[in-house]
Amino acid sequence: MPLRHLTPRDQHLFRLYGHGPAVPVPDPLIHHAVERQALASPHAVAAEHLGATITYGELDRYADALAARLTREGVRPGDHVGLFVRRSIPMLVGLLGILKAGAAYVPQDVALAPPAQLAHVVRAARTAVVLTLMEHAHRVPRTPGHRLIALDEPMPYVPAPRRPTEPRVTRPAVRPDDGCYVLFTSGTTGRPNGVKVTHRNVANILLTEPGGLGIRPGDRVAQLLNIAFDMAAWEILGCLAHGGTLVIRGKDIAATARTATVLIATPTVLSGVDPASCPRVRTVAVAGEPCPRPLADRWARRAAFFNCCGPTETTIVNTMSRHDPAAPLLTIGRPTPNNTVYVLDADRRPLPVGEVGEMWAGGDCVSAGYLGDDRLNAERYALDPFLGGDHRMFRTRDLGRWTPDGDLVHLGRTDDQVKVRGFRVELDSVSSVLESVEGCVRAVTLKQDARTLVSFVSPADVDPDAARRAVADALPYYCVPSKVLPLAFLPETDRGKIDKPALLRLVERRTAVAR
Repeated sequence: MPLRHLTPRDQHLFRLYGHGPAVPVPDPLIHHAVERQALASPHAVAAEHLGATITYGELDRYADALAARLTREGVRPGDHVGLFVRRSIPMLVGLLGILKAGAAYVPQDVALAPPAQLAHVVRAARTAVVLTLMEHAHRVPRTPGHRLIALDEPMPYVPAPRRPTEPRVTRPAVRPDDGCYVLFTSGTTGRPNGVKVTHRNVANILLTEPGGLGIRPGDRVAQLLNIAFDMAAWEILGCLAHGGTLVIRGKDIAATARTATVLIATPTVLSGVDPASCPRVRTVAVAGEPCPRPLADRWARRAAFFNCCGPTETTIVNTMSRHDPAAPLLTIGRPTPNNTVYVLDADRRPLPVGEVGEMWAGGDCVSAGYLGDDRLNAERYALDPFLGGDHRMFRTRDLGRWTPDGDLVHLGRTDDQVKVRGFRVELDSVSSVLESVEGCVRAVTLKQDARTLVSFVSPADVDPDAARRAVADALPYYCVPSKVLPLAFLPETDRGKIDKPALLRLVERRTAVAR
């Protein structure tokens, strides 16, 4: 029995806290939910972008025509189709058309991803077809046997009326465990890895609450994020599956946010938006990196604010918490429906409530695994001894602990727990103290060498001496950064997270100049 080392009370709490509610999912195929919206409200606006709009009926028809084209090109259920695009309405036609054809979409921002990465994605995902826009076709790698389809030629797949004698196209049979999308992790520690996420995974988080974020017809959901980032699937499919209007941004994130009722973002992206300028926003969800408490409090006073957590491999997020500014802690909440979270020790044994361990995720959120990497699959995925059968669990590499009330406190990544002068330091704990300093909006702390921590704070008028004193007052001496560098803004990756390698390069340049 995997729980026998725990006291009876902790065995009970392990099950009570670690298991999300068992909830039926309306449809395990996410594009069917979009089709239902098109059938119910064909004239409702599905999306808008820079003044252009598309209705649900138009989107459904264009996607049907594209799906038929893909089927003629030989695309079958189980295949992967590249979606190398920029934010646009044709992007939505391509995404939905791929799903209707029974394939999984493989998204990349064609203007931001370097050529070598696009070539790697094509090889690793074995995409026989890549969809793009005409102006970006020259950036798509051309390999033998691959076909390129421009989504805006003709403009854009306007279906011809079906003749009465023409038979309807038979739709491919798609199963819940077939792929919905393949996301490539950022590759900050090496070559990007493709993660195959299934329809069952996606429908489970987007078609149940709180993952559905209460989105309904009439809502305006901002589409702010890079399509290659899994939170963009939350924006896009989460909106379209519930009948909202997707507001696809141009260059100005804040301008798009001002017209929205629902925002989904990383804390870094959200920190650039003033809540006072967004009176229509009623729901906000953040994930992807730790959220500063002041940012959460500021938004939670105006809207329902969800602090969430979960890597790509556990399908967007697998824990959520609606934050109350009066709460003593900012937590990541509890497992979402039909999912589990376990806090385990190094031997994968459950820890008592309150003890810090590594979080493992189980249930319907667990993705199908990495493409073509058996070694990494064996390292990160394992049979779930707590659910039994053929259920699997995933090693998130996030540290956490349960509160007495059954909420999870996120304590950083295992790889953010570093040793400095022989002492173990949690970098996020240092950053959290810095973000409590007056005027500090964002902070990040990094290990520069075996003896040195360096912190970066924003905006540029934060007092670095006051920031160091705050850490010294709150944490042991070995946690105090040797330098606190105020910056006007912290650099971002193309996925809207803080760019830590760029910050380390900045320190190296400043150190070299000082010499």
